[in-house]
Amino acid sequence: MRHTISVLVENKFGVLSRISGLFSGRGFNIESISVGETLDPQISQMTIITSGDDQIIEQITKQLNKLVDVIKVVDLLEVDHVEREMVLIKVSPRQEQKAEVLRVAEIFRGRIIDSSPKTYTIEVTGDEKKIEALIGILRPMGIKEFIRTGKIAISREGIK
Repeated sequence: MRHTISVLVENKFGVLSRISGLFSGRGFNIESISVGETLDPQISQMTIITSGDDQIIEQITKQLNKLVDVIKVVDLLEVDHVEREMVLIKVSPRQEQKAEVLRVAEIFRGRIIDSSPKTYTIEVTGDEKKIEALIGILRPMGIKEFIRTGKIAISREGIK
């Protein structure tokens, strides 16, 4: 089963290397990882996507908590949360498909962030299913390339 693990870490040299080393040293795969500073520039938030049964995820969580620079580890499947990823897609449609590409981008709430006489570059943010659906629709229209950020996630606050 795929898990989204949120890791709050000290923003120091080598922390990412130690965390990725923990995964590779134990034979666990990181499907995606995203890292960025928090409101406090001395702390970073990592979102790690990995797969495994409950026992493997528990082992990963315990091992992460043992690292000195790790502040907090949360398996977000255990809490209500929001996940998103972003994709940039460069499409090179035939002349008769250009309007259709623009329509599809609009339907998926995408933005054209660059264009040339032969290509459009579309930015779309959403959940994994939305991104996959967009790629599936645009593929026959001439995707030249695309790049995805990987997921980022944040827990939801309860209504008070």
